[in-house]
Amino acid sequence: MEFLGTTQTASYCGPRKSCLLPEVAPTSLSQDSYQSYYLPGYRYLSSWRPSLFYKVSSFRPNDEGGGRLCPSLRPPTILPAMRSALYARYSPQDWYKANANQIKGSEAYRHWAGRLGADSVRLIQDKDQLTRQQQEASGKNLGQRLADIDFWRSELTYELERLLTDTRALDTAKRRLECAADEAQGPLQVALECLYNREKRMGIDLVHDNVEKNLIQEVDLIRACQDKMRKLAERIEQQLNMNRDAQHALERDLGDKNSAHFIDEKCYNLRNTSDSINFYHGVEKIDGTVTVPETWAKFSDDNIRYSQNARANSATLCSEADHTLETTSDDMWKQWTDTNLAFDARISETANAKNQLQAQLAKTLQEIFQTENTIMLLERAIMAKECPLKVAQTRLEARTWRPNMELCRDVPQFKLVNEVFTIDDTLQTLKLRLREAQDTLQLLILNKARLEHDLLVKANSLFIDKEKCMGMRKTFPSTPRLVGYT
Repeated sequence: MEFLGTTQTASYCGPRKSCLLPEVAPTSLSQDSYQSYYLPGYRYLSSWRPSLFYKVSSFRPNDEGGGRLCPSLRPPTILPAMRSALYARYSPQDWYKANANQIKGSEAYRHWAGRLGADSVRLIQDKDQLTRQQQEASGKNLGQRLADIDFWRSELTYELERLLTDTRALDTAKRRLECAADEAQGPLQVALECLYNREKRMGIDLVHDNVEKNLIQEVDLIRACQDKMRKLAERIEQQLNMNRDAQHALERDLGDKNSAHFIDEKCYNLRNTSDSINFYHGVEKIDGTVTVPETWAKFSDDNIRYSQNARANSATLCSEADHTLETTSDDMWKQWTDTNLAFDARISETANAKNQLQAQLAKTLQEIFQTENTIMLLERAIMAKECPLKVAQTRLEARTWRPNMELCRDVPQFKLVNEVFTIDDTLQTLKLRLREAQDTLQLLILNKARLEHDLLVKANSLFIDKEKCMGMRKTFPSTPRLVGYT
């Protein structure tokens, strides 16, 4: 809503001001602190005010011209039309000056655009040449890098092939040692079984003879050879682990170089017309490298040197394994032969003792047979005396039933009594002789049992040494099997 005769921008509608027109307001803090970028000639197009404004603002009313001001120094009320005429009109000088500034600014813009165009063309040419040179240099460097990678790839491949060959030879030596140790387990079990079987000998035959001594030596020798071969196999296993570490390092290095060669070759073949190129903003700021050319080459050289050292150790272990297999095979074969000779001698001694016992047993059996016949005759004689004794005793018992005075001790009574005593005496004599014969028979039987026991002992010893032990010791592993060839 407006008041009549004035505008809402009248002085009395706002804060109290001076009666004079205000001076141009100072630039704000933000404008003072912010320096805008101006193109050449822009300074001619800076904001300007009409000269009439400055003339009006510099007007000082006095008492003669316009009367005295009010005590509050407020300007008189001005109609809107007069206010518009006062602030919205420009002078001709302002108009000419504005046109001149516009033309001058346009000329400056055109001049700057022309210089910018020429400089841009020259800049484009220079940058194209620089980009082309850098791209060619990068391609040349990539080609040199590919040649370096090819060189180290060939070195790694050659060393890897030699390492694999030596590793296979070392692994073969290890398997030969293991096979020889396992093959020696058979003779060891035979020797232990012989010792175990000979523990089953009975009586006096359980002696610590030369056979047992040789068997114990054989067991100790085979176990010592097995321990020696197994320890060497463990050393070879450790060396194989080192070889596998070297192989893993070479294969990893070779794989990395193959990947790097593929990537660098792909980068080397990239052109400005390739389809796979793209923007990767900020990739030049990322430094993911971990080596320099010197350390990169030294890494592969160290891997090759480590592999060469492993191959040298492998060759030494292979020769040591061959020598160990030969010596252990000869020692075991010699001890096996000595033990078999001791067995043959012991078997011969046992067989002779058994033959003597068999002869004694045959004689004892003959005596037993004769003694049994004697006992049979004595038993028959004793049985033959039983019936006469029964007759005599029956007669005596029947005569006891005679009545009264008929119980006479007559001659028949005396004869019958004498007959009974005689038969009893004969029976006692025969029975005594029968007991003596039976005792003799028992002694003979006991001797027979002892002889049979001794024969059984000898037969058992002979069976153990000849059948069980020598039966197992007929075959011995061949030399190729003892040195690990199966």
